[in-house]
Amino acid sequence: MRTRPDVITTLPLPSGSVRVDEYGYITEPELWSPEFAEHTASAEGVTLSPEHFEIIAFMRKWNDEHGIMPDVRFVLNHISKRDGVDKSGAKDRLFALFPYGYVKQACKIAGMKQPRAWSTG
Repeated sequence: MRTRPDVITTLPLPSGSVRVDEYGYITEPELWSPEFAEHTASAEGVTLSPEHFEIIAFMRKWNDEHGIMPDVRFVLNHISKRDGVDKSGAKDRLFALFPYGYVKQACKIAGMKQPRAWSTG
């Protein structure tokens, strides 16, 4: 799965238009907004809660600090520490929030570019 430059769509939002690739991933993460998250989550069948936004905030902060989106293991570690659960419990919690997975839903909703093929655990 790679973004094809000829299949980019402009998505009009109240906070301003953003461009998305053919799979719905934002092409310019710096233009992400909560409205984009709500729109994308709705398209994915996810109703965002404060807990979703807390995970999204962690992911976006990590991306800002490290210049790369966090691998799922860092998000699982964050959830483990936050909730006092082991890796399995953290994974269960993440998939309860984003049932179709970290890359398919969490990264897309958080405004990360579509990642190249890599394992997400």
